[in-house]
Amino acid sequence: MADARHVKLLIIGSGPAGYTAAVYAARAMLEPVLIQGIQPGGQLTITTDVENWPGETSIMGPDLMVRMEAHAREMGAEIVSDHVSALDLSKRPFTATADSGTTYTADAVILATGAQAKWMGLPSEEAFKGFGVSACATCDGFFYRGQEIAVVGGGNTAVEEALFLTNFASKVTLIHRRDELRAEKILQKRLFEHPKIEVLWNHAIENIYGSDNPKGVEGLRARHVDTGEITDLPVTGVFIAIGHAPASDLVKDQLETELGGYVVTKPGTTETSVPGVFAAGDLTDHVYRQAVTSAGMGCMAALEAERWLAEQGQDEGRDEREPLGYGAPVEAAQ
Repeated sequence: MADARHVKLLIIGSGPAGYTAAVYAARAMLEPVLIQGIQPGGQLTITTDVENWPGETSIMGPDLMVRMEAHAREMGAEIVSDHVSALDLSKRPFTATADSGTTYTADAVILATGAQAKWMGLPSEEAFKGFGVSACATCDGFFYRGQEIAVVGGGNTAVEEALFLTNFASKVTLIHRRDELRAEKILQKRLFEHPKIEVLWNHAIENIYGSDNPKGVEGLRARHVDTGEITDLPVTGVFIAIGHAPASDLVKDQLETELGGYVVTKPGTTETSVPGVFAAGDLTDHVYRQAVTSAGMGCMAALEAERWLAEQGQDEGRDEREPLGYGAPVEAAQ
């Protein structure tokens, strides 16, 4: 028989936003339960050195997440190794169903399911993730000082990352499968005028190659989309910048979303379009996407959840949905 549990506060997701929310909620005596999801620790578990976390000059991404989980446990949060497969926000208490069969009802929910970088899907790309293949220039660009690297993509993110990487690399090649960029014109102007950047038009990466001992990228092969001609680039880093996808499948038809699924929050808060449901981290953030900003939003979500629960008093069965009053609904991008 499946288990059923009721909790004051359910936190879904275990990246910096989720663990920080758990720390603050536990200190507020909310007895939070955090469900880790398929990838405990989130995107930081697939990075190597992290050098922009305050207080740590260098720490491995997986180690940082282990420490954040331990901190949340020490504060009294309950951490559950499970995955939420269904979430009903239509009435309170909210209901979450986990893969294990356990059903959770919750007075309040914090969503911290994050976002995932879109990848090309190449076996060689997968083989060198964290060893020369990255989806975060801000995180990893520092490691490519004086080296030649490539950026894949044609939108704002790709151009911004290419420009940022010129602070470290000796040369940046932007690889785009079309003959024009989608990025804003001002960004394109900066890109075309930069002496360190070259653009390889109408090409798609066919293979990334390198060594196994020590493991690292040594180059890539790109194929011209029209002629099939192969271009070989001797690069030591490949940054994939073809977009991010927020992990919002659980709530895409229940909460306001925008820009392809990012959950909309009231400006300056983590409040969503459903009272009692809060969202933090990359699930709501298509601009910064940093561990430290996610942690800050996790703090905000816990404090706001605590305040909201206090305002509810004993009226746990209230079903009405009052608008937040911060603008017309935003339709999710198709």
